[in-house]
Amino acid sequence: MDRRDFLRAVAVAGTAMSIRRVGAMDILTQHMDAAGDKVDLVAVMGGEPEEMFRSGIEKLGGIKQFVKAGQKVVVKPNIGWDRVPELAGDSNPKLVAEIVKQCFAAGAKEVKVFDHTCDEWTKCYANSGIKTAAEAAGAQMIPAHLESYYRPVTLPHGKSLKETKIHEAILDADVWINVPVLKHHGGANLSISMKNLMGIVWNRRYFHSHDLQQCIADICTLEKKPMLNVVDAYRLMKTNENHSAIFRQNPKRKT
Repeated sequence: MDRRDFLRAVAVAGTAMSIRRVGAMDILTQHMDAAGDKVDLVAVMGGEPEEMFRSGIEKLGGIKQFVKAGQKVVVKPNIGWDRVPELAGDSNPKLVAEIVKQCFAAGAKEVKVFDHTCDEWTKCYANSGIKTAAEAAGAQMIPAHLESYYRPVTLPHGKSLKETKIHEAILDADVWINVPVLKHHGGANLSISMKNLMGIVWNRRYFHSHDLQQCIADICTLEKKPMLNVVDAYRLMKTNENHSAIFRQNPKRKT
């Protein structure tokens, strides 16, 4: 399934996704058998990021459904840009911190946080507020700016992207959690969970020169899928991606 077909499937199956797993969801997360009336998708509106996450994860059965005691966990937000949280170019630091806290509360052995940034990585980590927030919650912020941090993998189901290099933290983790920010993107039009996986890859330039949409779909065929996707839509970047961006925060539509 390519990315366009996936988006069409989600549009058709959107109401069903709130009550049961559909085939299109298998590309996004590791498969878990949901018992009884447990759902696979929850949308929460109104409140601060940490409050909404607590509410949402409770409806999914609690963080212990996804993180077990003694596991090594990676939380992968979008930290791609040297932007303050108010500009919504990166994932919200309050949300990231709450996820880290919940992982430790579930008994995680360690929690690491990283992104392969577009702007200079130390500035992105600092000015996004994520480094301070994640470390205060007990996580280890790790770098991703050198090729030596990545290991080669094959993608046998890929069409344009058949092999790439993935950050070692993802490959070595027991569980990883994908935390994208919902925003406009000049190339992909929309950036959410699938595109956030570009931040675990070393050579992102390949994506832009070999059919960006298809490569985004291909990286999602990686065997080591996230256990959980948490989409930050607290503030919405509507246009121009991260350069002179226009964003909107509507208190009634915080999700």
